[in-house]
Amino acid sequence: MDRKERPFDVIGQLAALRRYARSLVRNADEAEDLVHDALVRAFEKRKSFRSGSNLRTWLLSILHNAHIDRLRQNRSLTRRHDEAAVEAEQSLPAGQEHAVRLQQVRDAFFALPEEQREALHLVAIEDLSYQEAASALGIPIGTLMSRISRARAQLREFEEKTPRVSYLKLIGGNGNESS
Repeated sequence: MDRKERPFDVIGQLAALRRYARSLVRNADEAEDLVHDALVRAFEKRKSFRSGSNLRTWLLSILHNAHIDRLRQNRSLTRRHDEAAVEAEQSLPAGQEHAVRLQQVRDAFFALPEEQREALHLVAIEDLSYQEAASALGIPIGTLMSRISRARAQLREFEEKTPRVSYLKLIGGNGNESS
């Protein structure tokens, strides 16, 4: 087929689009994404293409505009991230004690009897309603509620009897610290 018979032959323009995209972004993967975005836009706007116009120029223009839009979007995103970073706390507290405590709670959860652990997991972690969790387990809702109640009671008991001991020791200092 001649080009005149196929006025919207974007396949024939792919090489030019890829070359231009690579020169704009200097990265082959990003260039392919840019070409893809441009072709999607071209397909969506194909009714605005006038027969007899230069398809290559039209597609390169769309590609260029897609590139400009990406640059603006990236600048805006960078600006928002920079502003958020200024607002965010610059340092984080040490997480060692928290990690130890989290492991203790995790161990207590896994030490629950299986039927209690299943019930509590579905309601507390998967956020299912009591009815949904009971249906998933194939048990009456009252049985589910009982299992959850017993599991929570065991975890509360664990919480009450577990001392809040610091596993980290202060080394050095002025001698006024307690061991």
